[in-house]
Order: sequence, then structure tokens, then C-alpha cells
Amino acid sequence: MELLGYIMALFIGISLGLFGGGGSILAVPVLAYLFSLDEKVATAYSLFIVGFAALFGGIKQNRNNNVDWRTAIVFGIPALIGVWIVRHFIIPELPDVLFYIGDFSVSRRMGMFGVFIALMVAAAFSMLRNNKRKGGSGNISYNYPLIFIEGLVVGAVTGLVGAGGGFLIIPALVVLTNLGIKKAIGTSLIIIALKSILGFFLADALIMSIDWNFLIAFTSLTIAGMFLGIYIGKLIDGNKLKKGFAYFILVMAIFMFVMEFFIN
Repeated sequence: MELLGYIMALFIGISLGLFGGGGSILAVPVLAYLFSLDEKVATAYSLFIVGFAALFGGIKQNRNNNVDWRTAIVFGIPALIGVWIVRHFIIPELPDVLFYIGDFSVSRRMGMFGVFIALMVAAAFSMLRNNKRKGGSGNISYNYPLIFIEGLVVGAVTGLVGAGGGFLIIPALVVLTNLGIKKAIGTSLIIIALKSILGFFLADALIMSIDWNFLIAFTSLTIAGMFLGIYIGKLIDGNKLKKGFAYFILVMAIFMFVMEFFIN
């Protein structure tokens, strides 16, 4: 199972390289089911993996002048605050059983993975829409109150489930800052890297024991897979594979739902 898990780490990276996003959402189920990590550790490790994968992608986008650093900081700071609050204060205090519905108990794992499953379904449908994203005019302006609230909410969701949420950030950047689509995509990677990496080191790394050898090995395979995916993308049109990958995410979401709410 662990060997399959490391192969999946490479696959996550390849999907990131091919599609420019979406693959990192598979990190949590891989960590939870193939490496048998509990929900707290799986979502924490996912932050680290997602963050560094996004950082390498963001550096590549910056070389193509597709990152607006001011926007990344303006949106990234409240997003980081959201991640930090959830990971440092809320997750450690969540009880094993959140609440009861009659005789049915909803556990912390069910609650966290339930939100994650909903995010997987939303991400899959975002990929299936297959319509070209429309960006702003590029005349950047900032709606600071809404940016702060949106960043805080996106950061809180990231903190809860360990996923980057690029499909939530990109339209928010277009609507709230008027960024063009290419810069919105590149800037979103820097925001994901900022909130995920710093959120991990300012919260989880301080309050839990980290298996650094495993985490670095998994992340290295993911990043290597990302570069391999970029190379494959030059030979194959990634958009032709995108729908198939989206359906795979949906299947994984159904699998997680059955495992958490019926079998476990």
C-alpha cells in the first residue's frame, strides 16, 4: 500500500504539471487511506505538500511575468490568518465526536473529511465545465473589505481540509481585484504557497510530531512528477485528459464518502 502511495505522489505531481491544478486535492485521500494517517496529520501534511508544489509552479509563472506580487500579499495575508487560526486553535480543540443525530455519531474525522469531499466534488465540476475562464481587464483595483473576508474564508477552508482551493481563489481574484486570467492563475499559486507553507510551519509543525523523512520524500516525488507532467504536456494536450481526471476525482469523492459515512 505504501509503494502505491508513493506512486500516487508521482501521479499527483504529473496531474499538477498537466492541468495546472486539481491534483493536490488527491493528497489527503492518499495520505489517509494508503499511509493510514489520521485526519489531523493527513490534512497537515497535505498543506506542506500542496504548498511546495504551488511554490514551484508559482516560480515558473513568475518567470513568465504572470504573478502580481502586491495582490498575492493583499489576498495572501488574510488567507494565512485563516489557515493559522483553524490549524493552531480550532483543529486541536475539536472533540472526537462533534455531535449526534439520534444514535448516529458524527466524528471529527467525518466532519473534516465531509467538508473535504464537498470540496473535491466542487473542484471536479469546476474542471468539467471546460469553458474558458474570463479574466478582468487588468486595471487592478482592490476591494479591501471583501478581499479580507474572502481571504479569511478561503484560508479557513484550506486549514480545515488541507487543500489549496485554487478554483476558489482564481475567480475571487478576477472579481475582487480585476486581474487578467493569466495573472490570476499565477498569483493564485503564490497565495496557495504562502498560506499553506507558512500555515503549516506556524501551526502544525509547532504542535505535532512530524515525520520529516516521509514528508520530504513524498513532496519530492510530487514535485518531480510536476516537472514530468509539464514535459508530458508539451507532447499531449492536457485539456483532452482533464475531463477524465475530473471524473477520477468524483470517483475518489464517492469512495471517501462510502468509507467514512458507511464503512468506518
